[in-house]
Amino acid sequence: MSQEHPPLVLASSSPFRRELLGRLGLQFLCDSPDIDESRQPGEPAEELVQRLALEKARAVAARHPAALIIGSDQVAVLEDGSIVGKPGSADRAVEQLRQASGSSVTFLTGLCLYNSASDQYQLCCEPFKVHFRQLSSEAINSYINKEQPLNCAGSFKSEGLGITLFRRLEGDDPNALIGLPLIRLTDMLAGEGVALP
Repeated sequence: MSQEHPPLVLASSSPFRRELLGRLGLQFLCDSPDIDESRQPGEPAEELVQRLALEKARAVAARHPAALIIGSDQVAVLEDGSIVGKPGSADRAVEQLRQASGSSVTFLTGLCLYNSASDQYQLCCEPFKVHFRQLSSEAINSYINKEQPLNCAGSFKSEGLGITLFRRLEGDDPNALIGLPLIRLTDMLAGEGVALP
């Protein structure tokens, strides 16, 4: 790759994050970090997503010693403060959407830009709030059957039919809801000398 900045690496196997990063028109590689994403006892959601974003970036750094590595992680926080991740099963997805029905859920996305050559990094947590409609059991089951959002925090895909579940969205960057806050990432890349557009 002929470019004026170090190679870019997305530390993720997520097709959603890959598609989002592609919107910036930059060449990049994808490398899946294999880390334990468990929450530490008592760890606040904001700290969890930032820690995991940094750990994901560092996990692939050995394979990319002179690169800018992008790590990201996301959780949903219900109004009662409980943290919700990827459901993994249809039953758990139904339960997550039942809990979200008629309430507000805050999605927290940890974002890290790690320079593997200098061992320096930029790190943030980007919030985005989703206000859900009242959802009937039929609507929840129909949505899950049609879109199969089992690998998405909060059990929906806002870039698809998930948008029909919402009353209102509130936040600075709608891309954060899909898992990669491009506005903050653009600022971080500029800090490393990567000019956009």
